[in-house]
Amino acid sequence: METIQGIKASVGVGEGDDPYAVGANACQDAINQLGENRPDLLIVFSSVKYDQQKMLDGVHSVAKDALIVGSSTSGEITTMGPIKEHSVVVMAIKSPGIKYFADVGENIAANPRLAGKVVADKIKQKASETLKAFIMLPDVLVGNGADIVRGVLDSLGAHFPVVGGASGDDFVFKKTYQYVNDKVYSGSVVGLGLTGSFKMGIGVKHGWIPVGEPMTVTKSEGAIIHQINNAPAVKIYEDYFGEEEAKILHTEALAKLAITYPLGMKVAGSDELLIRDPITVDEKGSITCAAEIPEGSEIRLMIGSREEAVKVAKTAATDAISQLAGSPPKAVIVFNCIARNKLFGDRSGDEIKAIQEVIGSKVPLIGFYTYGEQAPLGGQVKNIEQCNSAFHNETVVIFVLGD
Repeated sequence: METIQGIKASVGVGEGDDPYAVGANACQDAINQLGENRPDLLIVFSSVKYDQQKMLDGVHSVAKDALIVGSSTSGEITTMGPIKEHSVVVMAIKSPGIKYFADVGENIAANPRLAGKVVADKIKQKASETLKAFIMLPDVLVGNGADIVRGVLDSLGAHFPVVGGASGDDFVFKKTYQYVNDKVYSGSVVGLGLTGSFKMGIGVKHGWIPVGEPMTVTKSEGAIIHQINNAPAVKIYEDYFGEEEAKILHTEALAKLAITYPLGMKVAGSDELLIRDPITVDEKGSITCAAEIPEGSEIRLMIGSREEAVKVAKTAATDAISQLAGSPPKAVIVFNCIARNKLFGDRSGDEIKAIQEVIGSKVPLIGFYTYGEQAPLGGQVKNIEQCNSAFHNETVVIFVLGD
């Protein structure tokens, strides 16, 4: 009788100019290292440098029977660290104890919450048993990321542990892409549901430090903050930088500044403030953020620190590993905000090394730099009743699989 083995995973990389060849080479590299010609699942993260359909055709040509999910990125991450040049990275997984189900929720622009609910509903219907984990890859350039998460939870339940990362496009903020099998989507959310016998751990931290006094959002609508402490929202930046310096906020994308000076919002269930990235400022001083900050919220201006970011990445990895209850980690997926990559600059590898010091440098690891992350607040997945999944910014999310 054949022995059922545990989770096997590997990571392949493809680089070059021909999108089909790069996709095929990345997939073949992963399969060669896996030692299995028929992986169950392929996770694909790609730079938008490549024609997305041709790249995906290349991946699919190598492993026609595997389930494929993936996303465009603002930088790819592997077991060897962040990739310096544009690339395609593929994780291949073979795991007899796990079943995988994937689908898509389209047209986020029309109704982000419905798109989230639709993808989770479709995956629930495909799975014969109860889902144990759900990974999402949404496009947040066209709709509110927090609403997409809410839609997923409308389907899966208020306390379901959701993880994921919002698709990127190499820091251009124009158009992102999502993949299921041989099809490329945009403006959609791709979901991956897992059932079966496995352990998982989730680590969630950002390490941004509050500066100045707490303030109150006194007027807001969805993702637009009109007033903070009854003054135009932009005043929080004018007071910190000075009015002359702050004039730049009205002429250039605030997204560039928010890389190191986002807003932090106090939320129940987390020992860290929930980060919100400001994107633009209008002529009245209202700030549009990547997701909503409700009226009455207590907020702080935040500042990034490389040292603190490395420290909390290690803590997040420790949290994730502790949830495996002694089982060794077999595969790691990292959803890491583009803001962290910009904060570290040439030293972005420091953060991945810090994670690997805890998890192990040989454990297959794949990830990408995102436009927002999805994970439980405070990483609370041990007690499901306390698990409140949310949309994060500027955060590192670590998802670990074990037998």
